[in-house]
Amino acid sequence: MSEAITTARPYAQAAFDEAQKQGDLKGWSEVLLAAAEAAANPEVAMLISSPRATGKQVEEVMRALCGVKPGSTQDNFIRLLAENRRLSVLPEIAALYEVLRAEAEKALEVTVSSAFDLDDAQKRKITDALTKRMSRKITLKCLIDRQLVGGIVIRAGDQVIDGSVRTRLVEMANALA
Repeated sequence: MSEAITTARPYAQAAFDEAQKQGDLKGWSEVLLAAAEAAANPEVAMLISSPRATGKQVEEVMRALCGVKPGSTQDNFIRLLAENRRLSVLPEIAALYEVLRAEAEKALEVTVSSAFDLDDAQKRKITDALTKRMSRKITLKCLIDRQLVGGIVIRAGDQVIDGSVRTRLVEMANALA
């Protein structure tokens, strides 16, 4: 896995640099996500890894699945990946690209797990607090996890803020033991 990320990093950076130059971060994001989804498909993955399939054949299939315009920079990027037999790392390229895009746009997707469904006022309060704390535009993704008993767990990038009742109970049990 780490080898795939190491291989994908320069491609993601090149795609991001080109997208910034063109002023089309969102367009590139859509193409890379479509390409990553296509490359993750088991049948396409078999074609990509097949020694019998030529780079040109794989390129044509990927171009059709991604919906890129022939001759565009995105088309050239897909062609380059096909020629270098790097289409299998497209999911990693897309993920790394999204990290670079979020950093450039000062945006962050935050996952909030709660025992119960959050109402709009609670979501707004969490979003406002995180926006202030992290100085970024926050997009909430809310999940329901009944095992939390109560409270919430916030995951923002590599940060975790655990305010769940379950964690508090475990902490109390450890303190009493």
